[in-house]
Amino acid sequence: MDRTRQLALGMQDTEVQAGRTFDIKTKRKRRQGTKVIWNETKECISRDELAELQSKRLVKVVNRVYHNVEYYRKKMQEVGIEPGDIRGIEDITKLPYTTKNDLRDTYPFGLFAAPQSDIVRVHASSGTTGKATVVGYTRRDIDIWSECVSRSLTMAGITRGDIIQIAYGYGLFTGGLGAHYGAEYLGATVVPMSTGNTKKLTTMMKDFGVTAIACTPSYLLHIAETLEHDGDIDKIKLKTAICGAEPWTEQMRHQIEEKLHIHAHDIYGLSEIMGPGVACDCEYHKGLHIQEDHFFPEIISAETLEPVAAGETGELVFTTLTKEGLPLIRYRTKDLTSITYDRCECGRTTARISRFVGRSDDMLIIRGVNVFPSQIEAALLEMNGTTPHYLMIVDRVNNLDTLEVQVEVEEAFFSDQIRELENLSKKIAHTIQQAIGLAVKVKLVEPKTIERSMGKAVHVIDNRKLV
Repeated sequence: MDRTRQLALGMQDTEVQAGRTFDIKTKRKRRQGTKVIWNETKECISRDELAELQSKRLVKVVNRVYHNVEYYRKKMQEVGIEPGDIRGIEDITKLPYTTKNDLRDTYPFGLFAAPQSDIVRVHASSGTTGKATVVGYTRRDIDIWSECVSRSLTMAGITRGDIIQIAYGYGLFTGGLGAHYGAEYLGATVVPMSTGNTKKLTTMMKDFGVTAIACTPSYLLHIAETLEHDGDIDKIKLKTAICGAEPWTEQMRHQIEEKLHIHAHDIYGLSEIMGPGVACDCEYHKGLHIQEDHFFPEIISAETLEPVAAGETGELVFTTLTKEGLPLIRYRTKDLTSITYDRCECGRTTARISRFVGRSDDMLIIRGVNVFPSQIEAALLEMNGTTPHYLMIVDRVNNLDTLEVQVEVEEAFFSDQIRELENLSKKIAHTIQQAIGLAVKVKLVEPKTIERSMGKAVHVIDNRKLV
């Protein structure tokens, strides 16, 4: 990476060794045994300097979407806004919100602001209609993403001397490749495990001397139980875990730390904005530091859509300040949290968001996969012999998220023939798995068993203790 590109990404002086790029200041601090921050220039920037930088980048991104994305140009024209009306970050509230529906309406590439020839990677996540939410990245987007993940890993105490297993899913999901590229960018040794073979993971954890892991918190507890069962807890060198992709509690963090004798950190991201690395908590665990030079946060009331005061709970909204492939203006994440701007004990000045208390829509996150009740309903409507009445029961068994779907069978079809009902159950389970990408347990129930509602039907019971 040349010097000009380093400066463009807001990086510090770097040194290259064996094809790896790492930070000279960070290397020096590690030798001294002092606190490490990957990019002090940006992570410890004064609030006034940050506002100036955010203002410049907002003006630039608004011009980019206005001139390159017809959908955004029409949305801005509808509310009487032109690029010249946005002169700084204080003008951001003049801009319209972006929602997942906008991404769906422009599927697949309608919100891309870069030509196809500049898009070097595409990721996607599930949506309510079965159409994926598609995200495109330029080469610079990938570099910035890697920079953000490197900052996050450094917050967790991970260095270029670590061996890290990436146990998120690889593929269209952003978790695996996002963490992978960020760890390589940091200079750590990456073991791309993915998911699906816990025994092999624990074996390699022992044999390779793995010191860090990135995965969902529920999967990490499952890994801990496997190690305990095999009597291998004392045979591993694991020091740090960086967990995300699903909601988890402070109690679960303590449980993970006590079982594995490690430090566990919370990393946050969403495909639409970038992927993992948008925010992460430091060693003080007093909120997740947002990479504010790249992502501008707002907290709004989900009802009035007006900003709420600092410290109050509301819906998290992000504007991407540096993305080229898919820049988003005031994207409503639906995640409910609060924000603080106080300087952290770690020395970072970036805003921190608290643990999420829920969502303002009905999307569930189960084992890192976005699941909507409407997806279940659509799958059931394809089946013969079932009614539209169903109930999703989400639980956490042996530290892994589970999903049971109770389905009413039509009265004419309901039979005492066990084999016939078993075949129907298997067929429904297969159809739902094809729709949402998760294996589910299906329980067939008699007609009129599931409670009816005069108002909005209750389709989900979430028994996980998340707050």
